[in-house]
Amino acid sequence: MTIYIKNMVCNRCIAFVKTELKQLGYQKVNVTLGEVHFEKKELLDDEILKINEALLPHGFEVIDNKINKLIEKIKLLVIEQIHYGSKNLKVNYSELISSTLNKDYGHLSSMFSEREGLTIEQFIILQKIEKVKELLVYDELNLNEIADELGYSSSAHLSSQFKKVTGLTPTFYKQLKGEKRLAIDKVKPNNYVD
Repeated sequence: MTIYIKNMVCNRCIAFVKTELKQLGYQKVNVTLGEVHFEKKELLDDEILKINEALLPHGFEVIDNKINKLIEKIKLLVIEQIHYGSKNLKVNYSELISSTLNKDYGHLSSMFSEREGLTIEQFIILQKIEKVKELLVYDELNLNEIADELGYSSSAHLSSQFKKVTGLTPTFYKQLKGEKRLAIDKVKPNNYVD
């Protein structure tokens, strides 16, 4: 059986959830971004409730309905691609999301917007900007290389979008040494400026 966990978006999150589940007696589980795969075919409602109660104080939550599961899958696809995917990969996110979830992108997009208060495209931009912040702080790539890695048409486009979202230029942000970075799971609609 598979359950979906909201806000489980990094390797530390995976390790934490795995540890919590072991403490609850679930020794044989496969934990990936946003998902926990159990050896059992079914979990009782009481078991799911206990798991949720153990995870809630730490910012995680068991997702219990189909729409929320789909939205979480969309988020995880985007996060995985941007933060953990191959370098220099140009991605058509609408095709990736539609083909992976085997659903019409228009339907997924309107459902996502209704529930999250921003479009999938805005969510992608917010995630890209967080990745840009990370790469700026690491100081291993110049702006042109970062733009190329994240699929921007140019460093000017990246700079424009960065300033629109953060209110800062990439150069000025770099001087701040990452003081305004957000955790991936904290990237929310109020971080998007149109």
